[in-house]
Amino acid sequence: MKYKLIIDKDADEEIIARVHAPSSLTEQIENLVCSFSGAESIMGYSDDEMKKLLFSEIECITVIDKKVIAIDTNGNRFLLKERLRDLENILPSYFIRINKSALANEHRIERFLTVFNGGVDAVFRCGYREYVSRRCFSQIKRRYERI
Repeated sequence: MKYKLIIDKDADEEIIARVHAPSSLTEQIENLVCSFSGAESIMGYSDDEMKKLLFSEIECITVIDKKVIAIDTNGNRFLLKERLRDLENILPSYFIRINKSALANEHRIERFLTVFNGGVDAVFRCGYREYVSRRCFSQIKRRYERI
């Protein structure tokens, strides 16, 4: 396999992959390229503070009391001005939907925990827990089975 990167500030950006057959690598490359919006961060607001949140530092984005909240790696909560569905279009592919009102950074999920009523919670490294819907959990399981 060969790799070639040409940096030309005057040319339009284009990514071409020439392969013999599709594979999990080509699928990962396609997901990465298609999900990249050029942005790597988003502005979060907390009381008097405004902070630039890197996508890699966000564990979960959820709706609490009709407000979109980002939870960072320290468990701090920041208000976001964007809607959840708009965020879904700009976030990297490692953000997955875990229920109707939450997106999770799959790299920051520590484990899935079954709860007494038969449901499943995603437990993040910062300690935050969020409910995972049955539909989303079945999609997550299928996603991990392909790896």
